[in-house]
Amino acid sequence: MQPSPHRAGLVAIIGRPNVGKSTLLNKLVGQKVSITSKKAQTTRHRVLGIRTDSDVQFVFVDTPGFQTRHGGRMNTAMNRSVKQTLADVDAVLMLVEAGRLNQGDRQVMKLLPQDRPVLLVVNKQDELKDRAAMLAYLQKVAAEHDFTEIVPVSAKHGTGLEELLKTLARHLPEGEALYGEDDVTDQTERVLAAELIREKLFRLCGDEIPYATAVVIDKFEEEGNLRRIFATILVDRDSQKAIVIGKGGEKLKAISTQARLDMEKAFDARVYLEVWVKVKGGWADDVRTLKSLGIE
Repeated sequence: MQPSPHRAGLVAIIGRPNVGKSTLLNKLVGQKVSITSKKAQTTRHRVLGIRTDSDVQFVFVDTPGFQTRHGGRMNTAMNRSVKQTLADVDAVLMLVEAGRLNQGDRQVMKLLPQDRPVLLVVNKQDELKDRAAMLAYLQKVAAEHDFTEIVPVSAKHGTGLEELLKTLARHLPEGEALYGEDDVTDQTERVLAAELIREKLFRLCGDEIPYATAVVIDKFEEEGNLRRIFATILVDRDSQKAIVIGKGGEKLKAISTQARLDMEKAFDARVYLEVWVKVKGGWADDVRTLKSLGIE
């Protein structure tokens, strides 16, 4: 028997905001390369997550959730990123939540390419335990678009992911690996540091803090096995600054501590981290600020 040819390709992960794209990416790669939180629109950048198996390399692209309700420069730039990503990839994974199909999902479906494989990934299958209800839901979604395959999974619990990878591999082109076998992302430590701080900001402040916050890395120094990182959290108003800092500085301290611990794990190095909070009104519509954050 002839050995199976090696396959490799770019795979976009898309879906409406807060459907579980970053959680799925992190599970497929095997470690955190994209931040997660319950707040919609957490992801603002294209993030490559790389998984290399013996006969296939998956290069996943995590996109922002396509924004249909809010305008502004930042959301316009992120929507442009989604469209550009779909023009560049070899296959697409579209995520929906089991039992749910709304206008946001249908808006994303309008963007799906017609000339390459699109796999529908039904996330949170564990939340729809009734088999008849699941079958009815799958039939409903299948009628919305001509999907190449439909695969139910639970990104949170890791259920169905091996079947998803096996199915996806069949639709990638034959070819050599695009990255080294030890690579897991193309993101720099500087970018990951900012994203990890922003993740803790969203998780610890919850609904108290609006989506319009950002993290700027002012200085990133590498000294052997030590990283010295100085960062600023941007907010719109003084009241938001007070929320982020918290009583006696406790909230900011917790954000910094949890982010530092995640950085040490991700970088396999010791981290010295200082985080400040600065009020900068209207930053999300300021072209210069968006460019400095890599959002264009």
